[in-house]
Amino acid sequence: MNKQKQLRKDVSPYEKADTKASVRQLVNTLVPFFALWFLAYQSLEISYLLTLAFTVIAAGFLTRIFIIFHDCCHHSFFKNRRYNKIVGTITGIMTLFPYNQWAHSHAIHHATSGNLDKRGVGDMWVLTVNEYKEASFWTKVAYRLYRNPLIMFGLGPTYVFLLTNRFNKKGAKKKERWNTYITNVAIALIVTLCCVTLGWQNFLLVQGPIFLISGTIGVWLFYVQHQFEDSYFEEDEHWNYVQAAVEGSSFYKLPKPLQWLTGNIGFHHVHHLSPRVPNYKLEEVHNKTVPLQNVPTITLKTSLQSLKFRLWDEEQKTFISFHELKRRSVKEKKRKIVAQSKVEL
Repeated sequence: MNKQKQLRKDVSPYEKADTKASVRQLVNTLVPFFALWFLAYQSLEISYLLTLAFTVIAAGFLTRIFIIFHDCCHHSFFKNRRYNKIVGTITGIMTLFPYNQWAHSHAIHHATSGNLDKRGVGDMWVLTVNEYKEASFWTKVAYRLYRNPLIMFGLGPTYVFLLTNRFNKKGAKKKERWNTYITNVAIALIVTLCCVTLGWQNFLLVQGPIFLISGTIGVWLFYVQHQFEDSYFEEDEHWNYVQAAVEGSSFYKLPKPLQWLTGNIGFHHVHHLSPRVPNYKLEEVHNKTVPLQNVPTITLKTSLQSLKFRLWDEEQKTFISFHELKRRSVKEKKRKIVAQSKVEL
């Protein structure tokens, strides 16, 4: 426990926003995004392949805009909470996320990540092996569809960003509700203005790919940061915040350009240990804190293996695939048949 306290103490000096760094990040993110959007629109008259090239890069910058929004939700982008809310609301409109609503659900995610008894808010749907075995037929069907990569990374972003984000959660407080209303109205006005001035076809040809690509990237990052083979899940009585942060959040070692575009969110173990550390300080914390360098590390190549992880095995403390579960079931049936045969003899 003393080591855990020391670890949090070592990280605490970095829990201060640097206003100049934050403003610089806003400039080097927003300016290129709007420039790329404009170039993509202008290129429609030349070649749609060129347009798609611009939208792919713009999607990367929109992902970076979401990281700024994400930091604002943690009140880590600026020292002043009001500035965080203003910038967070604006970037939330750009990324289709209501600031107050997501800040609330994401705070719960951080407080319960890896806790098997407190799942369901701000996280991915994860069933344990035993829960899946005991589930009803339709629950199994729903879970298999949910965990299907085509749905999770294809339809998933559209469903969450365009639909569920537009509605307030049950029991939401007044400020949260009004922030969602303001976000929705702002999105509607901006989309209408763009469609009227640019033409709705042109708007969709540019914004459509940007939305789909950045949405897929966002869901993928959220997925892979906690869905790796030897992740951390425990029942509430054994759950530990520091362990959940360090062992249950991955270090996604990305190539430098992708690390920059994703706002260092690959250093997710650092972020979960201390959400108040701004994204532009996460790498420094990792490099200067030795215990944080000995964490689960995944790369672009190894992260693809997580696509097969479907169920959490509480006994083995690891994710397994549906195929592995089926293999175990067949093996268990054979064992029972052999045992029964011996009894009959």
